[in-house]
Amino acid sequence: MILEHALLTVRPGEQPAFESAFGQARRLIAGAPGFRELRLARCLERDDGYLLLVEWDRLQDHTERFRGSPAYQEWKALLHRFYDPFPVVEHFTTVLTAAPAQEDRP
Repeated sequence: MILEHALLTVRPGEQPAFESAFGQARRLIAGAPGFRELRLARCLERDDGYLLLVEWDRLQDHTERFRGSPAYQEWKALLHRFYDPFPVVEHFTTVLTAAPAQEDRP
């Protein structure tokens, strides 16, 4: 599993329009081969900040298959105008995980 990470800075005052456009755009990525899950979160400290996390089966599912698709052209048309500056997108692979500890039961 690959985790795509992008810190998004949205132009001031454009947050409602961005969130609406993202609501439309998510169907485009959700239909992409190798797509697993997406999460968009709004920053609590900066009202123009968002965190985008996307899980993919393989790096190429994002960098080649999705970005090379007609769906990505629609994605760009819906979302790229909101960013200032344009985000850096990076990909990660899991090294460690943790979950809440469970109490021992008899």
